[in-house]
Amino acid sequence: MTMFAALFCGCGNAKNNESVKTINVEEFAEKMAQKDVRLIDVRTPKEYAEGHLAGAENVDVKAADFAERIKDIKGTVTVYCRSGKRSLMAAEQFAKQGCTIYNLDGGILAWQKAGKPTTKVETDIFTTKSGKLVKFHALLHSSIRIEYDGREIEIDPCSNLRGHTVDYTAIPKADIILVTHEHFDHYDTVALRQLTSEKTQLVMNKRCVEIYGDGSAMANGDKLQLADDITLDAVPAYNTTEGHLQFHPKGRDNGYILTIDGLRIYIAGDTEDIPEMAEIKDIDIAFLPCNQPYTMTPDQLVRAAKIIKPKILFPYHYGETNVTGIPAQLPGIDVRIRHYE
Repeated sequence: MTMFAALFCGCGNAKNNESVKTINVEEFAEKMAQKDVRLIDVRTPKEYAEGHLAGAENVDVKAADFAERIKDIKGTVTVYCRSGKRSLMAAEQFAKQGCTIYNLDGGILAWQKAGKPTTKVETDIFTTKSGKLVKFHALLHSSIRIEYDGREIEIDPCSNLRGHTVDYTAIPKADIILVTHEHFDHYDTVALRQLTSEKTQLVMNKRCVEIYGDGSAMANGDKLQLADDITLDAVPAYNTTEGHLQFHPKGRDNGYILTIDGLRIYIAGDTEDIPEMAEIKDIDIAFLPCNQPYTMTPDQLVRAAKIIKPKILFPYHYGETNVTGIPAQLPGIDVRIRHYE
């Protein structure tokens, strides 16, 4: 019997399971907004890409690996599908592993009928060593939004690129902003002004601080303690290919290793597969760029990933480069292709 069929056979008791509650749109909106509640869209990736609830991660209940992908999810989970049927099936599986489940009555169709918004921004969620959630939102190119423990972290915010836009006025003010270098697709003064408050920690390379007239400058090798549970290391990011050296000269730009409650995140910035990558260890999540002549070719990215050995890899900053063949070349690394064109 397939996993999906098994779920179907068991779903008849879901409404009677005390851990599973089917609730209306307004109740669901309140519940999913609470701290440390997982929001999961159990539709197909195609359906998810066409529009989903903001902050939802996509785990297809019909996929063969559904049970494996959800096995470590604990606590309170909000779940939805198109009309509420598939999510009720998924809810039973979550309940079996001890989760408290809230299922959206009528699914995303009811949500849209009620005039609630949807988005196309993809979200991935991870858990820190102490069990806190870290949410990564794929905004644009090399622009990453991170939510952690009520705090907002923005990486290289860019509000407009090749016809794609991000409305930063609709996003909470940032607690931390990291900028790798001064190119327009990483350093956007409009986005910086929209995201900055008097409490924002703005960290950039020296050149950006000189241009902007504000912020904390980091050079390669510097380390900052941004909070009790957040540290930041600036690492080299530069070109090595002849004819490309002028784009990102050695010593000017930053990559960053952002450590959040023990979760180590490597944000490479604009770089090629440089020798210093051999010193980057114990990375949980890596963002590696892929678009020559400015950053890496797919082959260079694969070489870099084999050196760094992250658990999870997001190719980013890839423009029109075809990155679909990368996952097959990196067995043992969870490669996730998101809309970081």
